[in-house]
Amino acid sequence: MYRFLGTLAGAMLAAGAAAACPNPNLPDTYGTYQATGDQLFQARTFALQAGGDQRIPNCPNVQPRTDRGDGYVTSAPDYSFTLSGMSRYQLVISVVSACDAVLLINTGSVSWYYDDDDNGNGDPRITLTRPANGRIDVWVGTYDGTLCDAQLTLETFYR
Repeated sequence: MYRFLGTLAGAMLAAGAAAACPNPNLPDTYGTYQATGDQLFQARTFALQAGGDQRIPNCPNVQPRTDRGDGYVTSAPDYSFTLSGMSRYQLVISVVSACDAVLLINTGSVSWYYDDDDNGNGDPRITLTRPANGRIDVWVGTYDGTLCDAQLTLETFYR
């Protein structure tokens, strides 16, 4: 009986932790935007506060196809973007922040991407070489869970 209750309690804790993890089905915090590859040929920048309380390695639903690392994000995406006309472009998503930021992306094909420092100065950058049309959800977190001001930039380049 005690073994069963212990197993049940452990399962409930794991389910609760997964429920609090990054979830692309939650409404975004800062806004939903539509853009074409042509429109993003001129960089678009969005302000936000980086950080969160959900530690990425503790989230079994997040299995990035790129780098894997530590960092804290919110449960809800910071921004959601619906993209179209992307066939000729690669998409660069980058962050400039006042702290050590991390970037987590979920694409319409339910692929996760993560980066910590590829933009230099402790800031992240992810390049999608063949971005699909559709929705991309973006989380900007921090390596250690602190909060700071940040700028998210999306820009396309010809392949």
